[in-house]
Amino acid sequence: MAEGYAKKILPANKFKIESAGVETHGLNPMAVKVMAEDGVDISKQYSKLIDLQYFNMADVIITLCGDARDKCPMIPAQTKSIHWSLLDPAQATGTFEERLEGFRNIRDEIKKLITELI
Repeated sequence: MAEGYAKKILPANKFKIESAGVETHGLNPMAVKVMAEDGVDISKQYSKLIDLQYFNMADVIITLCGDARDKCPMIPAQTKSIHWSLLDPAQATGTFEERLEGFRNIRDEIKKLITELI
């Protein structure tokens, strides 16, 4: 979701957006659904592992969710690091609609945080 909003909101001539993690899990259909509700198509995105070469050359690294910061490789000293301590919506429990609402809440928070980067 963060990659989708970053690519939509941040100026492409100033930002190169890459998204990756320490594990791959596939694209969550609930994430695709709630992003489509807000006009952002992430259906072609996919889960990928961190490219250490790119990681080590990045100007800014943003980690999401509780343990991402702990599991992330050592961030280079010259790189600005931002951590957004968000709940992982994929861990939500309850009915389908309750889990979907969890995705919507995190989607909205991510959109707000990315907009604040400008």
